[in-house]
Amino acid sequence: MESWVEGWPVWLVFGVLWLGAFTRGNATYWVGRGVRAGGGRSRFADHLERPIVRRAEGWVRRFGAPAVALGFLTVGVQTAINASAGMLRMPQRRFLPAVTVGALLWATVYTTVGFTVLDAWFGDLAWWWALAAVAVVVAIVVVSRRLERAPADSAGG
Repeated sequence: MESWVEGWPVWLVFGVLWLGAFTRGNATYWVGRGVRAGGGRSRFADHLERPIVRRAEGWVRRFGAPAVALGFLTVGVQTAINASAGMLRMPQRRFLPAVTVGALLWATVYTTVGFTVLDAWFGDLAWWWALAAVAVVVAIVVVSRRLERAPADSAGG
């Protein structure tokens, strides 16, 4: 494991990682809300009230929670999803449970698979553990992409 958590109990590592992901997700959400509020007082305010934006806000209010939760399993997309949820004014009653679940998923992945890959990369663990960890990550990515596509595919038909 990384030297900064060496000797820590697993539950504490998990808790610290969960708290970090939860805090980051909420901070990003509120930055998005701030951007939206600032945009409402700018020359772009008319664009924020267009029908397409209102429809998008309705979609996020209704279906956005799973996207927020599953976004934590992606690399480089979770920040955009959380900021978008804020910009599109996803209600807190939907965002907080979603970010809680997403942070739990993220902490689980990094407490188990993530540190295993780092240890293997830096030579502290056998290479086959890293290969197994990468296989788990690939499986998660494949499943999450299929889940993301499923609503879009069924909506068109």
